[in-house]
Amino acid sequence: MTESYLAPLWISCKTVLTATVITFFLGIAAARWMARFSSRYKGLIDGIFLLPLVLPPTVVGFCLLLFFGKNGPMGQLLLSFGTTVIFSWPATVISAVVMAFPLMYMTSRGAFEQVDSDIESVARTLGASEWRIFWSVTLPLAWPGVIAGTILSFARSLGEFGATLILAGNIPGKTTTIPVAIYFAIQAGNMEEAFILVGIVLVIAFLSLAAIAYWKGRQSLYKISPTRQQSAE
Repeated sequence: MTESYLAPLWISCKTVLTATVITFFLGIAAARWMARFSSRYKGLIDGIFLLPLVLPPTVVGFCLLLFFGKNGPMGQLLLSFGTTVIFSWPATVISAVVMAFPLMYMTSRGAFEQVDSDIESVARTLGASEWRIFWSVTLPLAWPGVIAGTILSFARSLGEFGATLILAGNIPGKTTTIPVAIYFAIQAGNMEEAFILVGIVLVIAFLSLAAIAYWKGRQSLYKISPTRQQSAE
């Protein structure tokens, strides 16, 4: 019984951590670009980035299957190198990244848009490069929103089911994540295993929400402290 839920837990941990790292960098890059991007096509691009957030996961999984399948553009490219991602562990990561990306992008973009552009302009007048301005000025100022987006992406990756099942399937010890294992445990009438896996997900989800609440509380404390100091003076 122990092995039956330890394997999905291990696969989910690998998938979620890898997907969160990838989503972190992709989300920041896209959010930073869109926060300063000005074009009549901005709304269209923004809609494409957020599309997985409103589509059913099964629809996203079907689109990914078409894209990475043997007749799809990426699938044919991968087959030319003698490989494929369909029904493999990388497919679980791809599904999690696609489904979690909108949360990371949306939260980070809002944080970047709140950064005062005058501060960045001052850094440019002092001779700082755009790369240094981003890492030394922009990102630290937007860090609370970036952290919140990262935690939300982590939680969303953990709960991904529909797209993962379609693209990666249910291969025990290889692509069976916790949500997939819960579904098939219920189908098989194995309620004990389902209860254990559900409990694991609930604990991790609760800790994720608690982390966001704690982070927001710390940020509010830092904002209030200077005000109290000025009042005391």
